[in-house]
Formats: sequence, structure tokens, C-alpha cells
Amino acid sequence: MGLQGLIFDLDGVIVDTVPLHFKAWKKMFGEYGKDFTFDDYKAKVDGIPRIDGARAILTDLPQDELEKAAEKKQEYYLEALEKEGAVVYEGTLALIRDARKEGMKTAVVSSSKNCPFIVKRAGIDGLFDVIIGGNDVKKGKPDPEMFLTACSRLGFEPAECIVFEDAVLGVEAARRGKFKCVGIDRYKSPERLSKADLVVDDLAGVGLSRLKGFFKP
Repeated sequence: MGLQGLIFDLDGVIVDTVPLHFKAWKKMFGEYGKDFTFDDYKAKVDGIPRIDGARAILTDLPQDELEKAAEKKQEYYLEALEKEGAVVYEGTLALIRDARKEGMKTAVVSSSKNCPFIVKRAGIDGLFDVIIGGNDVKKGKPDPEMFLTACSRLGFEPAECIVFEDAVLGVEAARRGKFKCVGIDRYKSPERLSKADLVVDDLAGVGLSRLKGFFKP
């Protein structure tokens, strides 16, 4: 058996779109009279579908208004992405390339329906065997559906794959799916991701041999 597949969350793991997301959320929530801090972002909307993020803050709105709010956030995010672009984490790309050289398969996942667009915009679509976005699943994190779908399309079992996540709900989703998980702490608060099998501040220097060690019988 051993390690066969690597499954990467997109935002915060492969690309640094977090500032763009936060800016879009803050602008949208401000229009509804809600103050929105980065702590709110990390705790309540990071890594989950837009509609769930909107609901987490706009708790008094009916469903149709929540959908409008979520679409506003989407518009603001895409505007910022088009204007500023997506910054790629080189340490993550180096690990992906090393894994593919060894014949391992890779997948990228995101709760965002923008996932294929962002991957292509960043010029990294050729690095993945499978791309899973919000249109491919019905349940958001912490439900493991996203990771299980990626794993299945790669042709492996959870026991043969490892998940890379930077969000608390993402780590929880990986655990529920019975995956090994590496938490990437971008906020200098590693305790947030303590349920992961390994927590690092960047994937630079995290070699495949170290990851394979999690799969030894």
C-alpha cells in the first residue's frame, strides 16, 4: 500500500488568495452593517462554501437574501483576483513536482466553484490529475465528501492518500475521512491545527520520505 496520492486544498495551501477572500467578505458584510475581522474569517468562513460563510455572519437573513449576499462576495472576490492575481506558494509546488516525479498522483480541492479558474489563472493546472471544486460536491467541510471524491477519482483509498490543509474545518474533514493530514499554519498559531498528524508553517523542506513515514506498517 503506502503513500500513493497527495490531496491539496487550494486556498492557503497552494495559492495565497486568503487576502482576496477576506477583502471580499469584509466589503460584503460591511454593506449589511456587520463588522468583520480577520479572526472572524479564520473562525467562521475559512474553507467552507460561500453560502455557509454568509450564513455564519448574517444569521438573521432568509435563504434568498443569503444567496444574494454570497453572490456579492463572489463578485468582489473575482474582481480582486482579476486585478491582483494569485500568489503561489513555491514550497508546495516543489513538493507536488517531487511527488509526480516519483509517479504519485495529485489532486487539488476547494469549496469554491472558482477552483478550476484559479488553478488555470495561476498556471498550475498541468500539475494535477484531479481538480475538485464546489460544483463537484454537495457537502462542505467539515464533511469529508470533497476529499473522498478526490481520493476516489485518483483511484485510491483514504489509507493511501495524505491531505494538506490550512483550515481548522479542513483538518477536521480529513480526520473524518480517515486520511493522514498535514496542517499548514499560515497564521503563527499552530495549535489551531493540532488535530493534524503534522503541523508545519510551510511545505518547503517537508520531503516525501517524511510523509511516507506515516504509511509504514
